[in-house]
Amino acid sequence: MDRNAPRPTSSRYWLTDARTPACLLEKVPAGATVEPDGLARVDIAIADGCVQAVEKAGAAPSDTATFDQDGGQVWPAYVDVHTHLDKGHIWPRAENPDGSFMGARLAVVDDRSANWTPEDVRRRMDFSLRLAWAHGTRAVRTHIDSLPPQHGKSWPVFAAMRDAWAGRIELQGVSLFPMPLFGERDAARAVADTVADHGGIFGASAYIDEDAPARMELAFALAEERGLDLDFHVDEGLDLEARSLRLIAETARRRGFKGRINCGHCCSLTVQDEDFIEATLDIVAETPISIVSLPMCNIYLQDRTPGRTPRRRGVTLLHEFRARGIPVSVASDNTRDPFYGYGDLDMHEVFTQATRIAQLDRPYGDWPQAVAATPAHVMGLAGVGRIVAGAPADLVLYRGRFYSELLSRPQHDRVVLRAGRAIDATLPDYRELDDLFEERTHEPEAARLGA
Repeated sequence: MDRNAPRPTSSRYWLTDARTPACLLEKVPAGATVEPDGLARVDIAIADGCVQAVEKAGAAPSDTATFDQDGGQVWPAYVDVHTHLDKGHIWPRAENPDGSFMGARLAVVDDRSANWTPEDVRRRMDFSLRLAWAHGTRAVRTHIDSLPPQHGKSWPVFAAMRDAWAGRIELQGVSLFPMPLFGERDAARAVADTVADHGGIFGASAYIDEDAPARMELAFALAEERGLDLDFHVDEGLDLEARSLRLIAETARRRGFKGRINCGHCCSLTVQDEDFIEATLDIVAETPISIVSLPMCNIYLQDRTPGRTPRRRGVTLLHEFRARGIPVSVASDNTRDPFYGYGDLDMHEVFTQATRIAQLDRPYGDWPQAVAATPAHVMGLAGVGRIVAGAPADLVLYRGRFYSELLSRPQHDRVVLRAGRAIDATLPDYRELDDLFEERTHEPEAARLGA
C-alpha cells in the first residue's frame, strides 16, 4: 500500500496478506505461517475502530471489503518511553558547540534560562507530538526539566498538552533534575509534590559521590510517600566510577519498592569489568527495574574527541539484560537539541538504527517488542503495543515485506491507522517554529555564504 492507494474508510474491512512480527500478536492464529525471521502471515479484521480478529492469511471472507497488503508488514502503533519534548527543536538557537555532553548541558542551561516561557515550551511540545502522531506513535513519555523554578512553568504546560492530546497520544511526564538537588530537601519535596499534583513519574539524573546513597534513599522515600513510580537517567557516559544502576537496584531491593522503576542509558556498564557486570545484572533482575536504551543520542555524544574517531559507542548491554529477563526498550531520547542534533520522533527510525547499532538481528526474535509491547508495559498501558482482538485498530502499514526491506528505507509511504481509519500523516514543517528563533534562524546559512 502506498499513499496514493485506496485507504480504509469504512467501519468494517479486512487487511489481507499481511506480515506481522509474531511477537507483537496477542497470539499467532492457528494455521498461520511463521517465517524464519519471526513474521507471521495473517489477515486482520477491523470493525468499528477495533481489531475484531487475527486469522491466518487467506481466511478473510470473499464477500467483505478487503485491503490487500501484498505481503507488507503491519505493526501496532509505537510506544516511545524516553523523550525530552520540552527540549525539542531548540537547536537553531542552542547548538552544541563541540558535540560533547558538557557542551550540551551548558547550551540547554543557557537556553532554558533565556527562552523557556510556557508558550515557548507549549509550541515545541505540540510540534513534537504532531511528529510522533504522523509517524505512528500511540504513547509518549517525556522527561521534563524540573530544576526550580522551571518546574512551575513546564509542568502546567505538560498537563495541558496531555489533556489536549488525550485519545490520540497517551502522554506521561517525568521530572528531571540533577541528583544533588536531593541535598536541598525542601526543593526536592517541592518537585515531588508538583509531580504528584500533575499525575507524573518521579525522576532525576543519578550521580555517584559520597552523598549518593542518602540522596537515593530520599528519592525513594519521596516516591513512596506519594505513590509515584520512578524513572532515572543513569550512568550516561563511559566513566568507570559511574555505578548508579547498582545503587538504584540495591536501594529498591532493600526497601522492597513496589512501584515501577525505569532506568535510561546505563552506558557506563559497558566499560565495567565482568564481575561487576554480572553482579549488577543479578541484582537488577531481582527488582522491578526496566531498562531503556537511547542508541541514537548515545552514539552522537559518547567517546567524542576532536580529530579522533570514536571507539566506544555507549549503548548499554541490551542482550545481557534481556537474557536475564529484564525488560528492555529503545526510544527516541532528544530531538534536534544540543544533546542530539537530529531525530524526528520516528520510532521506525529508532528501531532501524537500534537494530544496526546493537545488532538486534540474526535472529530478530522478539526485539520488535522493544518499541511497542515492552514500553507499553513500562507505561502501564493495557492493550497497547500488540495487535489484540478487541483493542483499538491503531496500526502502521508498511510496503516493506521483509526486515531487509523494512529497515533499508525510511518507509515514508507508511499508512497510519487510528481506530481503523487512515490519518493525515503529513509532517509539520520546521518553518512553523522559525519565529521562536528569529534572531538566529538565517545566521548560520548567511555566514556560510560569506554575508
